[in-house]
Amino acid sequence: MSTFLKNIIRFILFILVQHFVLDKVHPLHRMATPYLYYLFILWLPFNMNRSWQLFIAFLFGFTLDSFQHNPGFHAAACVLIAYIRPFLVNLLIPQEGADGNYEEPSIKSMGGMLPYFIYVAVLTIIHHGWLFLLEAWQFGDIWYFLGKTLLSSAISLLLIIITELLFVRKQKFRTNTV
Repeated sequence: MSTFLKNIIRFILFILVQHFVLDKVHPLHRMATPYLYYLFILWLPFNMNRSWQLFIAFLFGFTLDSFQHNPGFHAAACVLIAYIRPFLVNLLIPQEGADGNYEEPSIKSMGGMLPYFIYVAVLTIIHHGWLFLLEAWQFGDIWYFLGKTLLSSAISLLLIIITELLFVRKQKFRTNTV
């Protein structure tokens, strides 16, 4: 399956799962909100042009905002993590150039579970912190803001780990030989 088609299917599935399943989980809404949709942005190919990454992140977040009738909160959070993502990838991937040998970020392409988990955890906390800051538009109750960010991040990281274990993404090692 081509990368383009695979990403279109992921785009649709992540939006549908977030809106029709995770947004309907009521007991967690007060202090923790489970989010999984932004994993689409984390799984974008390494070699994608940065401008395209930002545009796709905006389009993805705007699509979710349209379903939830929000004024651009998810779009802003998605664009922020799409902007930070290449810097974090360059910090975490060994300098041998694994990003050139694999198509997209995964446990295998990042060189193990720890670098991949750091990659996902940092972008999750940034995404959730920015999203909740925009929603509240203040640091009025800093403990509530921090608690909600950390609890939502923990639940989202658990969902990401479950997703990674259930849906193994097979990636081939690409070489530069002809």
